[in-house]
Amino acid sequence: MSSSGDHRKGPAARTNELDAPARANGAGANGTERLQLKVGGMSCSFCVSSITKAMERTEGVHEASVNLAHEEALIEYEPDKVAPEALKQTILDLGYTVRDPEKVRSFEEEEAGLKGSRNHVLVAAGFTAASLILMILMWVGVFHRGNPVMLVVMPVFALATVFGPGRHILGMAYHSLRRGILNQHVLLEFGAFAGLAGGFLGYFFPAFPTPDFFAVATFITTYHLLSEWTSLKVRTRSSQAVRKLLELVPNTARVVRAGCEEEVPLEEVRPGELVRVRPGESIPVDGEVAEGTSGVDQSLVTGESIPDEKGVGDEVIGGSVNQTGTLLVRVTKVGEESFLSQVTRQVEEARALKPGILQLVDKVLQVFVPTVVGFAALAVLIWTLGAWLVTGEPDWSRAIFSALAVFVMGYPCALGMATPLAMIRGGGMAARKGILMRSGEAFQVLKEVKRVVLDKTGTLTEGKPALVELVPLKGFEEDEALRLAASAEGPSEHPLARAVVDAAAERGIPVPEAEDFQSVSGKGITATVEGHRVAIGNPRFVEGEGVELEGARRKLEELQAAGNTVVALAVDGEPAALIALADRIKDDAVEAVERLKAAGLEPVMLTGDNERTARAVAREVGIEEYRAEVLPQDKAYVVRELQEQGHRVLMVGDGINDAPALMQSDVGIAIGAGTDIAIESADIVLVGERLGAVVDAYHIGVSSYRKTVQNISLAFAFNGIGVPLAATGLVYPVWAMVAMAASVSVVLANSFGGRLISREG
Repeated sequence: MSSSGDHRKGPAARTNELDAPARANGAGANGTERLQLKVGGMSCSFCVSSITKAMERTEGVHEASVNLAHEEALIEYEPDKVAPEALKQTILDLGYTVRDPEKVRSFEEEEAGLKGSRNHVLVAAGFTAASLILMILMWVGVFHRGNPVMLVVMPVFALATVFGPGRHILGMAYHSLRRGILNQHVLLEFGAFAGLAGGFLGYFFPAFPTPDFFAVATFITTYHLLSEWTSLKVRTRSSQAVRKLLELVPNTARVVRAGCEEEVPLEEVRPGELVRVRPGESIPVDGEVAEGTSGVDQSLVTGESIPDEKGVGDEVIGGSVNQTGTLLVRVTKVGEESFLSQVTRQVEEARALKPGILQLVDKVLQVFVPTVVGFAALAVLIWTLGAWLVTGEPDWSRAIFSALAVFVMGYPCALGMATPLAMIRGGGMAARKGILMRSGEAFQVLKEVKRVVLDKTGTLTEGKPALVELVPLKGFEEDEALRLAASAEGPSEHPLARAVVDAAAERGIPVPEAEDFQSVSGKGITATVEGHRVAIGNPRFVEGEGVELEGARRKLEELQAAGNTVVALAVDGEPAALIALADRIKDDAVEAVERLKAAGLEPVMLTGDNERTARAVAREVGIEEYRAEVLPQDKAYVVRELQEQGHRVLMVGDGINDAPALMQSDVGIAIGAGTDIAIESADIVLVGERLGAVVDAYHIGVSSYRKTVQNISLAFAFNGIGVPLAATGLVYPVWAMVAMAASVSVVLANSFGGRLISREG
């Protein structure tokens, strides 16, 4: 929103000001290069940790940043020490997939991945069900443990599960362990191979219950596959829901060559060529106007809602919208130099510098995995060295049995489902309120947020000008002045003119048709309405028509001081009214700010508008701290500055210029009616424009985190008891199966079973 008194001329376009660092696959600092990759197959932030560690342990790699929510890796490396192909191969060796970051996965590809994961679960579930039936028959006395059916069929089921649908996990665990990385995949294979080893040892040593060990190897592999599929489904469905909100961006431009218009792919457009842009179309390139005049809406780029009047020689920004006239634009920048490409670099920089978030479950696993390995080693020591000291003879059979039992009991089967189930629950609550929760990081961090950064245009305001006050002069009635103004503005397509016409329509005022309409670009218009000569435009334009406004000067300045764009209306040479136009505050903005404060959150407003406008809007919505005249590239720096002060920051925005800040923030929330790049940069998307949904998302995130803590505590309760007991050598592997079933059932019940432990939301 501009506070300029000029009716048609807003603040100068801020073009070519993004001075971002080199983008991925380009130059980094000190002779390094950056490689950006899309990484598939990650299921938790332990996967993030595994990839990061593997990269950082590779010679020549300076830094690696991996983002689970956006499935991306940004690697800074020395090209003379390591090749990009080697870096990609390392990720592939870990069991993940790599694809071009410029190519978005199609719906079909995502569905194929989800279907493949589901098929793995179904195959493994079949082996598990068959194993369970045999075990039940054994427990009720139909078979005994040494029955040939149990000794032949059970190992087949176990081997088929571990090396069949679970084969990819084995590969991931091997490459992680080879690099000294202990993660959930390694823990699973410890348990699965402990089951296989115990089962085969049972052929030679009666103390080892062969069917029980084989059954456990089948069970824990199946549970791991189930947790993988659950996590993948959460991310895939969220991604697809977001995609439905996005509009396809035109990838062609109408180039004028040899006097003829030719529609060509955008990548084929060259500097110096002429591109024609008609009213209502997006400007596809950065350039300068070679012919024509028009009002251009640059709000999605600059954050300013009042359109900027463009004429010959003026610069235009790719991504802005041509509104009122046809323009012939001479291309000045394409590809890497264009504004949108620079924004992309800003987003990549923000992603690389975004504070890392380690999920709660992974914090626990960092301690738990070494603990399980330690208990297994302790069990061996107890039954070898300890037994030798007490009895004079080590018990190797019991030592091996105990170690294997520890690995079997140590796999936290319910743990992999604890966070996804809490996300599904929280996501369902959010969806009912028109909120799409895209990432687990959002659930993790929202509880720690204390500062909420709000973009002004399109977030706190409606993002388009509207009539906020009409001051009649010289005895004119308010409705009569509005009737004449709307009639004169009727033929104009300018957004400010449309705001006047819309205001008359809202009040039900009939508008006669104007005659002799004339528009003076960037200044105002004149027309004849029912025999009256009407002039409307910025005050200087109206005064230039011989109208004296000195008596209204004080009121004019007062309206401008409140952050409005003010136009003057004159009828037959006499001042008739001052019309204040502004980007109107959203209906629920004041209430939303009050709710944020009530929740203990401190709002901060950012805007590209001037100090006067920013102060007026901040005062109206109840925000004490604001930053005015913030350039597009500086929004991410403001967020980073708050983070460096020790704050967890939530950012809310809707425009292209908000994307770097949304990515940099600890939690980014995009207004669903905004641009696709803003939506893709966010962790949470509001389907509508209701600002109060920001507060709803915060409370749901806090509630879901509590549910996650409950689930993890319940999941580990079984392992916390079972692992020490297994070290005694007194716990049979069958109890691991019982513990698995019980822990998963309890976590499921806690997540969905009538809100057993709490009823948030």
